[in-house]
This record gives sequence, structure tokens and C-alpha cells, in this order.
Amino acid sequence: MLSRGTFEACNAAISDHNQCSKRFFNSNSISIGCRKSFVSSSSSLPGRVGQVLAVATNETKRKQVAYEPSLADRLRLGSISEDRMSYKEKFIVRCYEVGINKTATVETIANLLQEVGCNHAQMVGFSTDGFATTHTMRRLHLIWVTARLYIEIYKYPAWSDVVEIETWCQSEGRIGTRRDWILRDCATGEVIGRATSKWLMMNQDTRRLQKVTDEVRDEITVYFPKELRLAFPEENNGSLKKIAKLEDPAEYSKLGLVPRRADLDMNQHVNNVTYIGWVLESMPQEIIDTHELQTITLDYRRECQQDDVVDSLTSVEPIEDVGANGSAATAPKDVDKSFLHLLRLSSDGLEINRCRTEWRKKPSRI
Repeated sequence: MLSRGTFEACNAAISDHNQCSKRFFNSNSISIGCRKSFVSSSSSLPGRVGQVLAVATNETKRKQVAYEPSLADRLRLGSISEDRMSYKEKFIVRCYEVGINKTATVETIANLLQEVGCNHAQMVGFSTDGFATTHTMRRLHLIWVTARLYIEIYKYPAWSDVVEIETWCQSEGRIGTRRDWILRDCATGEVIGRATSKWLMMNQDTRRLQKVTDEVRDEITVYFPKELRLAFPEENNGSLKKIAKLEDPAEYSKLGLVPRRADLDMNQHVNNVTYIGWVLESMPQEIIDTHELQTITLDYRRECQQDDVVDSLTSVEPIEDVGANGSAATAPKDVDKSFLHLLRLSSDGLEINRCRTEWRKKPSRI
């Protein structure tokens, strides 16, 4: 039996797909604006046709250049907004993306966020090597690394539901950038989730962080909203909450977790989403049986390699910590339980990831 709103959502998706295909196939080109400092070449972006080239100078207004979409561009249900400041894409939840609750897992949600972010970077002409790097970044061997990810889910989509995800980027001080997302149910237009993340720049060779240079900033800010736009504009929202360190002994643990080959991403490191699965491995079963995850915050502190062995620790968050973030953020009203988590190397106890989760009671389902 198909899930709620499937027929309406699919019809809407098919209509949008037809319009999208007509726009791609019937037009001779799509115009994308660039600045002098942003240059892409077909050699640095394998498998793509007619890449974006820089044609503008600082003394002239931005010009438009022809862009020929790839087959993937034509088939995926994604598009740049009219003001070119955000990107939207529709996804159908597959049967293998749902879990024991018969809804999409939080790992599925996180993977879709990652996918739409990568597709956004690809659509504006950044590299396809998994780093979303600009021309200057590749020349200087610089990459982006995730510093923090915060996801808030109000309603999990079910199998065959169609979800639309909107994403955009903007500056985050002098040391990095941020990417935000809004998730909507395509059938109803209802906002079912929001997310935000912080990214820092790292030298790929030395593995040291460094400030975003003016040259790189000039390349990326052309795609930033002109006005500050936040997925969580509320004052003292949950994405600002600091995560207290989980001290030993933890109430719950899962020791000796080993990365599988399938956990490695295209950059030969453990994928960011894998950490979420490891965190949940040490959750008490009685909570998994009666609750569903509402918010998750992950602070990434150390890279994890294929040969590393990881311990996952979990404890109930002390009452005095709930609502204290350095500026007293409050939890959503329907949060029933909150936990602190720690992923660490089994060998020396070094922190890999510090995490906080909030859980609500599972809704009754027919």
C-alpha cells in the first residue's frame, strides 16, 4: 500500500520533471554568472561537458556564459533558484532508505543533505572530486572539512514520499562557511526538517586548518545570498547549543567499531554520515523502541581512517545541562529525552566526534 500523499506527490514530481526536461532540452544553453577569480576547466572536472569558464573582470559587470548540462543534470530533479542564491532538488524515498519505523532513517536524511549540497556545488561549476573546491583551492591543495552538523526533524518521510530539499551557502566569519537546508514534503509543502552546518578550510597535504583567503572568498561569495539567511533564525536556537564532554564511565557503550570499506567516501576517509550510525549504536534499546530522533548535533574533531578502531559512548544528559548552551537555548517542547555521546579512538581515547541527541516519543501509526 502506498504511503500518504504518494499519488499527489508523484504527479507533482512528474510535472516538475517534464518542465525541467523541457527547459533543459528545448533551450540552447543555460547561463551561469562567474567572476574573474573563478575558473573551471574540463580537465579538472572529468565527465562533464561544456564547463563554466571565467569571462568577467573586476572592472566590468558579470557576463553570462553558455553551459551545457550533463545527462545527470537533465535527469535529476534539481535547479538553481532565479536569483542563483540557492538550489532545490526533489528526491523519492526508496525502500532501502527506511528503517524499523518504516520511515526514512536519520542517516538517509543526512545522506540526502550531503547529496544536494554536492549537486549544488557541481551545478555552479565547482569540482566533482567530492571536495566542492574552487580553482584556487585546488591549486593550493585546500579542501573543505565539516566542523559541525545540526539536523532537526519534525516529520520523517515514508517510503515513496517525495521530499524537496533547498540549500544555500554563506560566510561564517573569517575562518569558514556555513551551509543550510530546508526540507519540505512535496505533496503538502510542509516543512518537515531543517539543518545547518559549519565548514572549515584545511590544507590537504599538511592537514592543518587555515583561514579562507580573499581570493577563495571572491570565488564563492558570488553564490551567497545578498542578505543573511538562516535555516534557524530563532534566537537561542538549538543549533547554537554547546556540547558538554561526556565523561567516563558512560552509561552505555559499544566498543570496537571498525570502519567497513563501504564506510569510506571518495576521499578515502570515513564518511561523515557513518559517525551518526556509530553514535546510535550505543543508544539504549528501550529508547530506540519507544522514541524517535528529533535533533542531532555533531561536532567533528578528528578524522577517522580505515584502520582505526572506535568506541561509541552514550549517557543521559544531566538535567542541569538541558537548556544551557552558553546562551541558554531551550529544547523543543515535545522533546522527551536527551543524550550526550562521544566517539573516540579505542587505542588512545582521542576524541573523534562529540554529539548530542534529543528524542521524542514515537507517534502512533495506523
